[in-house]
Amino acid sequence: MFLRSYAAIFLIAGLIVTLPAKAQPSPAWNSADIKLQLRKLDTLGSVLYVAAHPDDENTRLLGYLAKEKLYRTGYLSLTRGDGGQNLVGDEQSELLGLIRTQELLAARRIDGAEQFFTRAQDFGFSKNPDETFTIWDKERILGDVVWMIRKFQPDVITCRFPADSRAGHGHHTASAMLAAEAFTAAVDPRRFPEQLQYVQPWQAKRILWNTFNFGGANTTSEDQFKIDVGAYNFLLGKGYGEIAAESRSQHKSQGFGVPAGRGSSMEYFTTIKGDTPQRSLMDGVNTGWSRIPGGAAIGAMIDKALQTYNIDDPAASVPALLDIRKAMQALPAGYWRNLKLKETEQLIYACAGLWAEAYSTTPHVSPGHNMEAVLQVINRGNVPVTLESIDLPGKNSISAGQQLSFNKLFSQNKSFPVLAAVPESQPYWLKEEHPVGMYRVDDPLLVGNPENIPALHAVFRVKMGGQDFEIIRPLQYKYTDPVKGELYQPLVIVPPVVASLNNQVFIFTDNRPQTVPVKIKAMVDDAAGTVKLQLPKGFTAKENGLPFQLRQKGDEAEVRFTISPVKAAQANHVDTFTVVMNCNGKDYTESIREIRYDHIPLITLFPPAAARLVTVDLKHNGNRLGYIPGAGDMVAASLRQVGYDVTELGEKEIMGGQLQQYDAIIAGVRAYNVNARMKYWQPRLLDYVKNGGTFVVQYNVSSPLVTTDLGPFPFTLSRDRVTDENAAVGFIDQKDPVLHYPNNITNTDFNGWVQERGLYFPANADKSYRKLFTMHDKGESPMDESTLIAQYGKGRYVYTGLSFFRQLPAGVPGAYRLFVNLISAK
Repeated sequence: MFLRSYAAIFLIAGLIVTLPAKAQPSPAWNSADIKLQLRKLDTLGSVLYVAAHPDDENTRLLGYLAKEKLYRTGYLSLTRGDGGQNLVGDEQSELLGLIRTQELLAARRIDGAEQFFTRAQDFGFSKNPDETFTIWDKERILGDVVWMIRKFQPDVITCRFPADSRAGHGHHTASAMLAAEAFTAAVDPRRFPEQLQYVQPWQAKRILWNTFNFGGANTTSEDQFKIDVGAYNFLLGKGYGEIAAESRSQHKSQGFGVPAGRGSSMEYFTTIKGDTPQRSLMDGVNTGWSRIPGGAAIGAMIDKALQTYNIDDPAASVPALLDIRKAMQALPAGYWRNLKLKETEQLIYACAGLWAEAYSTTPHVSPGHNMEAVLQVINRGNVPVTLESIDLPGKNSISAGQQLSFNKLFSQNKSFPVLAAVPESQPYWLKEEHPVGMYRVDDPLLVGNPENIPALHAVFRVKMGGQDFEIIRPLQYKYTDPVKGELYQPLVIVPPVVASLNNQVFIFTDNRPQTVPVKIKAMVDDAAGTVKLQLPKGFTAKENGLPFQLRQKGDEAEVRFTISPVKAAQANHVDTFTVVMNCNGKDYTESIREIRYDHIPLITLFPPAAARLVTVDLKHNGNRLGYIPGAGDMVAASLRQVGYDVTELGEKEIMGGQLQQYDAIIAGVRAYNVNARMKYWQPRLLDYVKNGGTFVVQYNVSSPLVTTDLGPFPFTLSRDRVTDENAAVGFIDQKDPVLHYPNNITNTDFNGWVQERGLYFPANADKSYRKLFTMHDKGESPMDESTLIAQYGKGRYVYTGLSFFRQLPAGVPGAYRLFVNLISAK
């Protein structure tokens, strides 16, 4: 009940629990922050910004609305950006969505807005909303947008994009269409009535389109409503162009670092529905306390507290804030009363210099096992504070009943059992298998949340000025790094054992057996049991089950299974096997995945301990490959799976090594965008081709390029792509030797592709190149430049926009056969 009750309080009140930077659990406000928050306490207005992806949001406008106008400001991104590319690592799809979720939260901590999502999954580029809504469940996503409007109760809704082709992306257009429809549906109790047990119908005053001038399109005009958002905030010591740059630069996986802007900057708006504003976004909206019955007197109290606030002595404002809190508590429960009551309590803690935190001494805890917590609180101000007790999950508590001495840290260790019902720390939208384009979330109260609400909390019960307070702090893991100092990261709830595999795809080109190593790790003491492989039909394992016994938490053991197909590959086929560990009478099938980057908190999830089994009729010529890393992909690892010896190439190998030892050299995705040395390596690489080598270049985007001379003969890069992974593929010359050596490529080799055929195709190719394929999305003309091949000297040069970086890690058999042909020469 402890866990569920606090979660319900946060969700139903419309308050989203987000942690400060790097997951530090106790907010730290200086005197200027407190004054700004006091001003915000006196403002009762809200704006919800709606778009499709991480990076779509207008960070300058969000910062201005949140920190200058002091409105409650939110950004509803329909997706988590799962379908994009990754410039910082090799994570794709859902894993990339996790990174971009945290990047958005980092951005919101800077610009002051809040972050929300729907259940829509970014499935990659979409050319129009019709295509988008064949993959997204429009009614469910509309319901999610309606839910967020009813929950957030915005006075004004703002869209980033128009509901037409000017949006430039099917998801963009869809976001505007859904926002406009939800604006009307949110007030209608007949629409999504199942939501009304938690929220009420809501009518926003207006919905606007925030017009733009970027990407070669200028949709602004001087007759549109406009506001200057380029103000300078002396309390922050920054202008909103500077704040916007810091916020947008958090999108590091997209390479979106931008310079700071300073000075006047206009934002333009057109009205979609509702009244057109004349003087302010909030025309016709009462943003003062008089909008609440009985609230006018509270507004006067806040005004007086602002007038008397002493930046050198914030504690002097505590008595006034206590009176304000008492007056708020006398009002009937409601949206603004509940929200402002929480804000007032945070102001009281900050003015009083009251700090509290709860942390674990270990990074992982497991349900049904004890954990050690450290509970700390300190009163650094001159306001008397009494610590009554500290409550922990499972009716565990510490009775204190003592006044906190000035500037003396109260610290106590407490061991308590983690309840067996506490769920593992799996991101809530990844707990269930889901179809392409939509996440499954069975609990409606979770929809919209950016991340999990921490599973374990401590409640510090204190008394101040005769009033009782509950300071709720999540249990975090705190540790000291010898280089970075004191650090916090989320406390992870883990199963007792996890398994890991060294490969996610096992390729079988014949019926010879392969060894599958399985590493088992104990997350608790005394983990023992057996492990087996749950194999699909057509595969057998030599071992039925193998025992393991791990004495201490953190111990690991490796067991090896020998698996083989029943018969040699006669047709390409993909299936999956799962590792099953029986520990203390219960089966577990989880692995553990940690995503670590310095710019975001540690991300931990528990994907199934599973891998693909791919049977493919595959022949290959040559053995030694050189691979030039790009922006991050798993192509090299995939090629090792089919028997190639792959060497990563850098400055030493390319400029001083013997390149002719390699049967082929491959440039990773976006290598010419992210590696400045490619400009200097290019002559050496082309000499390698001229002398008989094969050089395959995977896709790049047109800007920025370190050199425009990507091949031995001219071509440019376009934005052309084929987003339908099932689009028909035609062969321009059926007799082209690349289609027949060493594998005979047919249309069936394009079955089972994922997300797309390809992207950023070359264009304007010199006649020295020959073209392999034609393909196109529905309603478009055929494109014939997805893959270019040229003979240069004695060797072969290949440029391909086909998305092998997605297909090979996904175990698509035909993609392996085609890629091997591209890198193979007779």
